[in-house]
Amino acid sequence: MKIDRLSLWHVPLTSHEAYYMADGKTCDTVETVVIALDTDSGLTGWGEVCPIPHYLPAYARGVAPALTEMASVFLGADPVGPEALMAKLNDWLPGHRYAKSAIDLALWDITGKAAQMPLHAMLGGRRAVDMPLYHSITCIAPDAMAAIARDAQAQGITQFQVKLGADANWQADVARLRLVREAVGEGPLVYGDWNCGATSLDAIRVGRAVADYDIMLEQPCATIEDCARVKAATNLPMKLDENAHDMASLLEGHRAGVMDAVALKLSKFGGLSAMRAARDLCLHLGAKMCIEDTWGSDITTAALSHLGAATDPRRVLNVCDLSGYVSPRLAQDGPVRSNGRLAPPDGIGLGITPDRDRLGTPDLILE
Repeated sequence: MKIDRLSLWHVPLTSHEAYYMADGKTCDTVETVVIALDTDSGLTGWGEVCPIPHYLPAYARGVAPALTEMASVFLGADPVGPEALMAKLNDWLPGHRYAKSAIDLALWDITGKAAQMPLHAMLGGRRAVDMPLYHSITCIAPDAMAAIARDAQAQGITQFQVKLGADANWQADVARLRLVREAVGEGPLVYGDWNCGATSLDAIRVGRAVADYDIMLEQPCATIEDCARVKAATNLPMKLDENAHDMASLLEGHRAGVMDAVALKLSKFGGLSAMRAARDLCLHLGAKMCIEDTWGSDITTAALSHLGAATDPRRVLNVCDLSGYVSPRLAQDGPVRSNGRLAPPDGIGLGITPDRDRLGTPDLILE
């Protein structure tokens, strides 16, 4: 079997509500990149990557040039056994993990279809029927955020990520955390996320003010060192996110004590191949994992659900139904949340069929 064509589409994904984060980061309409790898056997693999603007060193319009640069390596190559081809791509073009992430997903999809197996069967075997979700709450007025939390809780959600820092007002961030904590009651997980946008001073002030409220903090500062300083000063558990992107950073975060939980994101690691290895390291280190991605729709969400289902449920903090936050849906058979949980699609490979008619004419064809 050989890869004989790559098709690529740029698709605007519109959030159901404008999504505000620290440092002026927003998600309103964000462009995702969808690819299809066609083979001479008739099998097609699907991939997706959706970088959030101003979030990481990645941008949607950088994917097509990177894939064009790598085309001579993957066109004509055997897609089965993704790690082998991904190693060649890494040798050919170092870095650019976000662009490679979409290729890697498509290779896994083809491999699953060739083996007549769902992806979770090849990623360690199914360990869970479904996984818990968290609901990410946009950083707006504290009372409005509490109302969003109550609505999500009524739908079965038991984990709440409270975005902080959009208005650079640490006292408002204290109110956000307190009101959401009070709105959902004792038991559910509530954590405040600055997306690297806080100074250690402001994060410490917030953390100390909510220290008696059963709160976890997520990546308050831009460096692991500053995050460690915040944890030491507040004595609150901490989740690592932006600084977790490879094996070395996971080990550093673990040594610094800021990895009670960690976000593993597909496009940061470069796809399922690298994410599976990162997952296995986190199992060894004992960290709870959020298995997710920067943003995306049905293709990315399906991939996350398969890896989550193949992971020890005692170590899965949550997965993310990214496609539930945006429209349009790209695959009608994509996974959807049910009572606050997400299950992988039935079927082989990713188990979904993106709608080529909805995608329209490709913006790039390589063959």
